[in-house]
Amino acid sequence: MPDTTLETLPSLKSLTTSEWFEQAGEIVEDRGDIERLGGKHIALRREGSSTLLVTFETLQGIEMLSPQAHPLGWHFADAHGWSQLTMISDGDTWFRDETLYAYFDRMVDDGYFDGFEHVMFYGAGPCGYAAAAFSVVAPGARVLVLQPQATLDAGIAGWDARFTEKRRLNFTDRYGYAPDMLEAANRAYIVFDPDEREDAMHAALFTRPNVTRLALRHMGSAIQTDLLRMEILNELIEAAARGRLSPARFARLARARRDHLPYLRRLLSKLELEGRTGLIRLLCRNVNARMRAPRFAKRLKLLDNPDP
Repeated sequence: MPDTTLETLPSLKSLTTSEWFEQAGEIVEDRGDIERLGGKHIALRREGSSTLLVTFETLQGIEMLSPQAHPLGWHFADAHGWSQLTMISDGDTWFRDETLYAYFDRMVDDGYFDGFEHVMFYGAGPCGYAAAAFSVVAPGARVLVLQPQATLDAGIAGWDARFTEKRRLNFTDRYGYAPDMLEAANRAYIVFDPDEREDAMHAALFTRPNVTRLALRHMGSAIQTDLLRMEILNELIEAAARGRLSPARFARLARARRDHLPYLRRLLSKLELEGRTGLIRLLCRNVNARMRAPRFAKRLKLLDNPDP
């Protein structure tokens, strides 16, 4: 089903959780089903081809990233006609809930994942953690995760002070340590910015023969948003799902950063912090020659015409 069909579906924008659940259920009833899993989670399935895309998302992220508040998984899967399973949380829960464990147990017992030729898991941040952790239910799956945490267990990742209020969650029971859960994957890709200290440290814990770490320097703490704006995330997911996401191909796609102003601004700030005047001049000249960028034009003018 082409991606444009999503435009004809009802908007789910600005709805309460109950309203979103009800209306999303009406949308998928002809091609799938929707199920509440405890008080914080939803599982939503839509049928398509023999390739299954499993995405982990939050209701808040869906509301922010999609003009119609449709799951990102719908956009990616429909673009290729794939089947789709969306696991949704209300807030950042890292999907640490026994109800979810029971749901995946049931899916495995029913042979759900065995019915697909290819299975692909995707998520970002806490959802990236979950995509990696639950990928073990489909041995041979491929996985693409952006800035995932390996665990929030203080005994392993006590250096990560960003989510201290979430340490009460249990990361030592089933599906707990994400790097271990990737051992059954065909191939997993970890995308991160090495300049983001905590993200880089988590990425270093994903050291397995079947894991490829893909560094995306100067992208900051919201890589998913930037990749969407650069319009390359769908291509990354497709390449990963087909087993074709080599470091060389990733580097070619990442060249889209050259036309992405938020990235260019972060790069300029980094060079200014380091006092790299020569490189600042080259960067500003390059950017000014290709696009309208007042900040870069002003900076170049100051370099070329310093005050006496």
